[in-house]
Amino acid sequence: SRGEAPVIAGVGANATWKALESAREAESLGADALLVLAPYYNKPTQEGIYLHFRAVARNSRLPIVVYNIPGRTGVNISPKTIGRLAKDFSNIIAVKEAAGSLDQVSEILTLTPPSFTVLSGDDSLTLPMMSVGAKGVISVVANITPKETQALCAAFLTGDIKKAKALHLKLFPLIKSLFIETNPIPVKAALAMMGLCRPEPRLPLTPLSDEARPALKRALKEFGLI
Repeated sequence: SRGEAPVIAGVGANATWKALESAREAESLGADALLVLAPYYNKPTQEGIYLHFRAVARNSRLPIVVYNIPGRTGVNISPKTIGRLAKDFSNIIAVKEAAGSLDQVSEILTLTPPSFTVLSGDDSLTLPMMSVGAKGVISVVANITPKETQALCAAFLTGDIKKAKALHLKLFPLIKSLFIETNPIPVKAALAMMGLCRPEPRLPLTPLSDEARPALKRALKEFGLI
């Protein structure tokens, strides 16, 4: 029911006008916050990235999480740009950082105010990122192991590093199996194996290949999910 969990709506567009349109629509539908992707394909400069996020921030009352995933967008949002955005716009409150660099996480944290939140965008790097100051994760594996993912973050934040490390190592093989093909193909196949949905991604994504199925099934069995 409404209000039980915050809804963060994804806004992904490489035309700024389209991102603004999507942000307005999400806000009108009652979203609690926005996860705004860096513009993809057209490879804007850092100034262009800054102006893209500035436009969304100025035109929305919702809190904004910047989403940095250069492996998919073709452009890295530099720590300096994230620092500028955090300083200039009070509603830009966090970054989902999926560049795979702990140095970048550390640099972001030196350039942003203490109130700014860094969240891991890579499940296998959640614990290492938290060790330098990230606060949690926007997760793939949590779709199938929400309890363990939450427990890992909670353990670290309450100082139980031993428990956090044990959970990280327990989750690690499962996390790796979820990237055997392009995300979200394997996680949707896993959810289907668990009886929670049908394994039908939209084109151009395809169902998990027959070659990859045994390894994913094995990882789910070893974790006790099926």
